[in-house]
Amino acid sequence: MPNHRSALKRLRQSEKRRVRNKAVRSAIKTAIKRVRTAIEEGKPEEARAHLGAVVRLVDRAVTKGVLHRNNASRRISRLTVAVNSMLQNR
Repeated sequence: MPNHRSALKRLRQSEKRRVRNKAVRSAIKTAIKRVRTAIEEGKPEEARAHLGAVVRLVDRAVTKGVLHRNNASRRISRLTVAVNSMLQNR
């Protein structure tokens, strides 16, 4: 346990950020699962709709500092490729 006032404040801030970041990451994972499930079930319209939600969530996570921009770009790219290849194979 920290002893200085500044260290106590830092502890409170980091805990608040950790909880917020965890919620953001969890929401991203859930949204990605929705896209992957729609792809596996062969529902292209649903997959495309969920893909838009994933892109918004991931981009917001980058602006908040939860994800690195390259990590976000890679996730979006791979999901987009999966959805587009599914649409072409229809």
